[in-house]
Amino acid sequence: MKGREFLRKLGRLAHRRGLHYAYEPSEGKGSHGRIYLGGGITTLKDPKKEIGKGLLRAMCSDLGIQPQDL
Repeated sequence: MKGREFLRKLGRLAHRRGLHYAYEPSEGKGSHGRIYLGGGITTLKDPKKEIGKGLLRAMCSDLGIQPQDL
């Protein structure tokens, strides 16, 4: 899954669950950006690049969701 797809799926999930969702590309170094979902915060490395399975699990864990929820 690429970073942009992850952001799109998070947006849909937040809408379905009524959670606050925001992506702030300016809050990271270089191509990194910060994702806020509900009370969780994580960092997205590069929206144009592929996200590995381990990183996807870690990011979902930071946000308090399961990868299957996407």
